[in-house]
Amino acid sequence: MINLAESSGGLAFLKMHGLGNDFVVVDARGGDSPITPALTRLIGDRHFGIGFDQLAVIRTESGVTAAVDFWNSDGSMSDACGNATRCIARLIMDETGLSNLTLRTGRGDLACEDAGDGQVRVNMGQPQTKWQDIPLAEPLDTVALPIEGAPAATGMGNPHCSFFVDDVDALDLDELGPRIENHPLFPQRTNVQLVQVLDRHNIRVRVWERGVGHTLASGSSSCAVVVAGVRKGLIDRAVNVQLDGGLLHVNWRDDGVWMTGPTMLVASGVLSAEFLATAK
Repeated sequence: MINLAESSGGLAFLKMHGLGNDFVVVDARGGDSPITPALTRLIGDRHFGIGFDQLAVIRTESGVTAAVDFWNSDGSMSDACGNATRCIARLIMDETGLSNLTLRTGRGDLACEDAGDGQVRVNMGQPQTKWQDIPLAEPLDTVALPIEGAPAATGMGNPHCSFFVDDVDALDLDELGPRIENHPLFPQRTNVQLVQVLDRHNIRVRVWERGVGHTLASGSSSCAVVVAGVRKGLIDRAVNVQLDGGLLHVNWRDDGVWMTGPTMLVASGVLSAEFLATAK
């Protein structure tokens, strides 16, 4: 793993992705987290920084293998990030030899398992389906919101709005995404998904992430659309989710929503002290 003491005034990091949903990972288990909103935005700039969908900070906390904080590229924080959780789990599994571990997130303590063949499985917890828990701005039927297209609202530690459509490629996600993200029904903004049901065990999904934008994949979004599809009666509980970046498997079990997929370590590096100073 990363040793901040070796960075000589800079900041060591890893670059990872899960199906093109990409992350910068900082290991702060040796001390305090150096991450601020301003630094997050700077690192997240794909021209002037490194670029990422989320930045994940690993911390030490008693009672669990590790704790993880998630930052969006706009400098805001999120309680949940399924693909980043799987990436961190893979790092720690490789480091420790563990095949099962628990990571503490804003979403709660998440169980992670080595699923074999380079795959990692994580229990993203029970979905939130009541309007006040997602949250929505007012009491509404969360299976069919009063928005054109009757999308479903689901909480997975972060809010989601899922539109079930005939063809996900026929709609302009870059127009719909920011409009729905900032819809007044969602006081904390929302992630947005376009979902095409192929059959009861296979769906095609495109994702707009709150605080990030159009992304190739999203673990929490994949879990949310499966929950929404089951509640609408369109799919079964064990589903293959085909995202722009590849395939995730989601299984809504009695003990939570389990998500399985690959991870990739791309590179390691050190952010220079000169670069870090520009965030102050």
